[in-house]
Amino acid sequence: GVMAQLTGEILAIHGQNDQLRLIRGEQQRAALDRYAGKPAATVLERYRQARRTWVATLDELDRRRADSRELAQEADRLRFGLEEIEAVAPEPGEDAELVATVRRLTDLEDLRGAADGAHRVVTGDEAGLIAGLGVIRSQLESADDEVLRGLLPRVEEALVLVGDLGDELSGYLAGLPTDAQDLDRLLTRQAELKALTRKYAADIDGVLAWRDEAQQRLAEIEDPGASIEQLAERAEAERATVQELAEDLHARRSKAAKSLAAKVSKELAGLAMGGSELSVRVEPAPAEDARLVVTVAGQPAQAGPDGADRVEFGLVAHQGAAPLPIAKSASGGELSRVMLALEVVLAEPDSGGVMVFDEVDAGVGGAAAVQIGARLARLARRHQVIVVTHLPQVAAFADQHLVIGKTGGGSKGRQTSTLSALDRDERIAELARMLAGLGDSDTGRAHAEELLATAEAARSEA
Repeated sequence: GVMAQLTGEILAIHGQNDQLRLIRGEQQRAALDRYAGKPAATVLERYRQARRTWVATLDELDRRRADSRELAQEADRLRFGLEEIEAVAPEPGEDAELVATVRRLTDLEDLRGAADGAHRVVTGDEAGLIAGLGVIRSQLESADDEVLRGLLPRVEEALVLVGDLGDELSGYLAGLPTDAQDLDRLLTRQAELKALTRKYAADIDGVLAWRDEAQQRLAEIEDPGASIEQLAERAEAERATVQELAEDLHARRSKAAKSLAAKVSKELAGLAMGGSELSVRVEPAPAEDARLVVTVAGQPAQAGPDGADRVEFGLVAHQGAAPLPIAKSASGGELSRVMLALEVVLAEPDSGGVMVFDEVDAGVGGAAAVQIGARLARLARRHQVIVVTHLPQVAAFADQHLVIGKTGGGSKGRQTSTLSALDRDERIAELARMLAGLGDSDTGRAHAEELLATAEAARSEA
């Protein structure tokens, strides 16, 4: 298992239970896709990406529809707040201005007296600053001295400044309330503004910002039909894309299924299963989730993560018989041979990889075991094939025969595993032992020599 993780695609390990995995639909589908090759793999990847996009849109559409009640409640809260703010109609910075105005009005008479006194000093008829500066200007203009006349610009500047001061004092006096009712009105207005700042923000500028955001959010909520309709249209367009790719994938799988079944059946004939054939059926997957239904081959089908097809390997026991799912009809030995035949066919386009078979010949013996050995030898022409086996019929076909043994042991002894490469004489003795435990007998060696010679001849002919 660790080797498989480290070496990735260059090493394929097939254990004793791999033939059991072959009875699962997803494994059969994966085997068919592997045979269909890169074009089908490209379509499958495009399908998966399109399906992920479609499912995300459907999830968002469902969420929008499910949230409609919460959105309606949110819209009511926003409308109430906007109506309350609109009724008060605050102006930017109005709360700060009111604070300053109210503070002035609490000392209204003192403020009025100070402003009026200053205004009289500036604009008084004879004793005012403006009148005095006018007299200074007349005196300087009549003087026959350049130094004095040089002061006139500064007097003119002073007249402008004092005039502006008088105007500002006049404006200030005009803005002061004439009676206490003005103060009451301002205090009432201040209370209205404070009611808004308690609910929506720390100050009136924040309240106005909340109003703008609320208007934008309400516009989004009050037009849910358009957004939901747009999502529904997008989902339908994405469904059409998924369906198109699913149909393409179905066609490629259906075409590959016929070829795969024919080639595997031919291999089975050489594995002592001459009367048996493999059938590969590709049908639209049953529609279970109404959200993810597409039409494939004119039928509704479930758009699953790996396509909208159900792939099923069947075994035809004899000519004229109906195919039965291999999960129900094949014995352990038959499953081993089907898996080996499938591996031989799938390995045809490739070369250079390492394939490890760990007792995949379980449940097989006799002539079938000889044929398995021959097929493994054929597979070894294009791959490095390592086989762990207890069958001499299989071991005889190897180019190199190695024996795994153990030394030591006992109650206190240390046990050590060994791996020994055999020469031809040692190999004959090992095959005889594997045949019937007759490694030292002439009969056993004769049987082993015959088996080895048969295997070598078959390899040479191949």
